[in-house]
Amino acid sequence: MDNKHSVIPVVAIVGESDSGKTTLIEKIIPELIRRGYRVATIKHHGHGFDLDHEGKDSWRHKQAGALVTVLASPRQVAVVEEVVKDYDIAELRDIYIRHVDIILTEGFKQTSEPKIEVFRADRKDDIISRGDANLLAVVGDKPPEVDVPCFECHDIMGVADLIEARFLHEY
Repeated sequence: MDNKHSVIPVVAIVGESDSGKTTLIEKIIPELIRRGYRVATIKHHGHGFDLDHEGKDSWRHKQAGALVTVLASPRQVAVVEEVVKDYDIAELRDIYIRHVDIILTEGFKQTSEPKIEVFRADRKDDIISRGDANLLAVVGDKPPEVDVPCFECHDIMGVADLIEARFLHEY
């Protein structure tokens, strides 16, 4: 896929806390890779996180006033950047993500991006995305009545087929 001329598609994996979102993502990623696609993820933490640790060189750079610090090694690059707002998915994609075919996100319940909800009947009576026009599918046990495809938690092939057909079929 040539990302210079097209927008990288995004599929948001949403659901209640401890519903299995991370587990679903970690099963979808290798299946999409097996099919030949390059996958990126964005995980949103509503309360912030700390990548730097006190005393480390990069932490010291930040304490000295650097707005952006890039940590680089032969196999990894990380960017620690002070921001003035909580970026939305499109902004994060456009600023930070390149050279991939699709982005899977977790933690953006209110996004307007296409979404797949993970549902567990023992945690909730109804899906959180009821009435959301961007809901693509529900994955889980005993999903309530919905007008989108429903998949069992173990049907990773079915979920990957849906993602491929909707967002990757032309590549």
